[in-house]
Amino acid sequence: MTRTALGTVGLGAAALGYAALIERRHWTLRTATLPVLPEGRPSMRVLHVSDLHMMPGQRSKQRWVAELDALEPDLVVNTGDNLAHPKAVPAVLRGLGPLLDRPGVFVFGSNDYRGPVPKNPASYLRRHRRRVRGAPLPWRDLRAALLERGWLDATHQRLRITVSGQPLMVAGVDDPHIGRDDYRAIAGPVSEPVALRLGLTHSPEPRVLDRFAADEYDLVMAGHTHGGQLRVPGYGALVTNCGLDRSRARGASRWGAHTWLHVSAGLGTSPYAPVRFACPPEASLLTLVPRPVGPGAGGNGQGRARSSAAADVG
Repeated sequence: MTRTALGTVGLGAAALGYAALIERRHWTLRTATLPVLPEGRPSMRVLHVSDLHMMPGQRSKQRWVAELDALEPDLVVNTGDNLAHPKAVPAVLRGLGPLLDRPGVFVFGSNDYRGPVPKNPASYLRRHRRRVRGAPLPWRDLRAALLERGWLDATHQRLRITVSGQPLMVAGVDDPHIGRDDYRAIAGPVSEPVALRLGLTHSPEPRVLDRFAADEYDLVMAGHTHGGQLRVPGYGALVTNCGLDRSRARGASRWGAHTWLHVSAGLGTSPYAPVRFACPPEASLLTLVPRPVGPGAGGNGQGRARSSAAADVG
């Protein structure tokens, strides 16, 4: 084997080791400011948690998520894929811990219903592939526990809630990635005055985002993509594992003239693909502020998000 080939193999091994042993546990808080509220409304802090893919023994992840309570969010949003093991419900609840004492809403993802299975990584590069179903997971137990602590299930419901004295309308769909969504259950514009119209979906499928945008939701929050999980510096995500384009694999972007989209890169991975590269596991703290008004300010909500990231290794 030539020296160049040996160097290439060595570099690949080092990158794989970093992705598997270091970055996938490099817990990161991403922050962003989104102009989605009506003029004159006070700002609101929303913590977005997604794709925990929790295993019972992942204590570092559980501790880090529980410590997010120190951020004092006004609302916690969980966009699914909490489970990766039949006995992971107590671990998820330990992780969410004190956050469960704050207002919270959630929808589930495919990996709340069915467990992970081994897959050929190359299959993610194919747009159409045969879906393999894993063993059933105790999503009903998790749902019951979240409801008991006061969080609200937004699946196929429109919920009017009050957060920090502000009225919100929250609506969600079941996971479009596995065809469980039924937007008809929540369809139609929100006629009553609220500070925020918030849509939730696990997988950010464009057909669902289009429906939320048509009903003029201010913000839609999703997960599922893992931010691409493996990203190439200067190029970005290789895939999104859904119909969303690669440029939106994580973070905030516009969806139409009015609606903002926020996609979390999530905090976990499948136990059969425990690697991340150039895409650390994350939760997001979103500061929601009023839309700009006045001449040249983008009165129809054309403002831009401000974002940054700060890492905290557990």
